[in-house]
This record gives sequence, C-alpha cells and structure tokens, in this order.
Amino acid sequence: MLNRHWQHYKPDPTGWRWSEYPLFLVPGGFYVAVLVRALRLALRSLFIRWHRRPPCEPQPAIADPVYQRAFRHEILAPIAQRYFRAKLTGSEELPRSGPLILILNHAGMCFPWDFLCLGWVLGEQRDWFVQPLAHPLFFDHLWLRWWLPPGWAVALGGVRAEKPSFEAAVAQKTIMLCAPEGWRGIAKGWPQRHQLAPFDPSFLRFSLRYHVPVLPMLCTGSETLHPYAVNLGWMARLARMPMFPLSPLIPIFALFPSMGVWAMPSQLTYHLQPLWQPWPTTATTPDPLPRQTVVHRMTQALRSRLQHTLDHLTHP
Repeated sequence: MLNRHWQHYKPDPTGWRWSEYPLFLVPGGFYVAVLVRALRLALRSLFIRWHRRPPCEPQPAIADPVYQRAFRHEILAPIAQRYFRAKLTGSEELPRSGPLILILNHAGMCFPWDFLCLGWVLGEQRDWFVQPLAHPLFFDHLWLRWWLPPGWAVALGGVRAEKPSFEAAVAQKTIMLCAPEGWRGIAKGWPQRHQLAPFDPSFLRFSLRYHVPVLPMLCTGSETLHPYAVNLGWMARLARMPMFPLSPLIPIFALFPSMGVWAMPSQLTYHLQPLWQPWPTTATTPDPLPRQTVVHRMTQALRSRLQHTLDHLTHP
C-alpha cells in the first residue's frame, strides 16, 4: 500500500512492480519477490550499459508538503482514525507556530506508527507540516530501502539528526519531532514498556543553541503495537540492526516479511505537557559544572518528570 501510493505520485523506476506484489500474499513469497526484483534491476543495469545509455540519476530527495498532505488524507487518516483511534489531549495549549521541537516517548518494537499518527493529529489540529528528526539509519539502512521507496522518509519530512540538516530546518521555522530515547526506546521490549529509556541530550543542545522551544508529549497505547516482544541483542548485532524482536508473532512475520510495517490495533493517546524554554534557566543560574554536565542533568530531570507523569497515566 505504501509503495503503490508513492508510485501514484512519484516516478519509481527501481521500485516494486505489480507482478511482484501478489507474491507478498504467499507464505515465503516475499523472498521470491526480492530475488525477482534483484534480477530485474541487474538486467536493467546490464541493458543500460550494453546500449551505453547514461544511467538515470535519481533526483535528490526533498521534503514535499504536497505529498505529505496527500499521504495524510489518503493513507494515514483512515489508519489513524479507525485502526489506531489516535487522539490528542490538551490541544488548546498547542503553540500557534514554530520553530518547535516536539519530543515523544517511544515503545512498541515495530514501525513508528506512534510518530506518524502524531503527525496526522497535529496536521488536523494546526495544519502543521511535522518533520521527524531521525537517525541517519532510518534513511540509509538496506532493509528499509528494500521495504519502502527511496526518498520516502525525506518526502514525508524526515530530517537527519545532523547539524546541517537541523540548521536548515530551524531556518524554515520547522515543527520537528524527535524521540529522545532514540533506538533504546523502540528496542526496550515488553517488560520495560512503561519505563522511559535514558534520554539523549542532543535535542536539548539543539534547543539551547538555536533557542527553539521544547514541547514534550507522552503517548500511551504504543506499547501494545507489538505486544510481548523482547529484544535479542546478539541477533540484532549479527543482522546489523538496532533491534531484533522476538514475540509470538515473529513466525508469521518470517513467512510474510512484507508485514514489517504491520502493528496490532491500539488506541494511541497523546498527552500534551507544558512548553519548555530551557535557555533562561541556563543563562541566569550559575553552575560551576561543565556545560555538558549541566545539559545532562537538565535532560535527566526532564526525563524524571515525564516518567512520573507516565506512571500516573498508565497506573492511575
């Protein structure tokens, strides 16, 4: 579905073809489809070289608000409304404009539907073009490049968690969305589903450097997107992946790997927290500790506050 929607709006000469999609529905057919696609691309490359044609250089991927709106209304809206029943509490406290860094807890050990659905909710509330701040692995990993179209994450607003990309996004007053837990959040598994993993302080360093306010949010319901899953660290290292989930659903996934974006139905509820502007505190409060230590302490203090709120939300 995601690939076909992309191909409706964008050229995708190296993507999946109609003849390969039916194989996704056959147990183990995805592996055959991968071989068919690899053979097709190899023959295409040989044909281009044989006829000495210049290879078609892919256009550089850029954020595309037009495609994001189409994706939001045609694909994401029915999924977020009917399957995940996404809703936001405290929407009246949302700022009117950016730039802004939204931070969200992460759980579920699956495709980041919690992030996508939050983008839909905020688009409905403020018509925002939300851009997720993500690790470069989300853009470059071989498995994701086979599952999803090239440039898909960037077209939907993905921003690499790198200084040049962040500076360009700030200059455009972007609404950025990031997970301060990083991969640790999505890989923490079922036993720690209600525990926030340690926060990476990079989002706070960006906020302090560019005076971009931080808006924390907490999501409940994302922990049941892939229930009873645990992370096999040694398998993740062997497969060169950030996580390797093991759950009762993995045998089905092994037969149908195209279900890599699948998740269980769950109500995703987003709880808005108070807007935070950390720079006045750091500017007026003397502290003999090195700046990195101060930033680390502020980050952990925020994590503790959010953990207390999350405990109250999940165990009222």
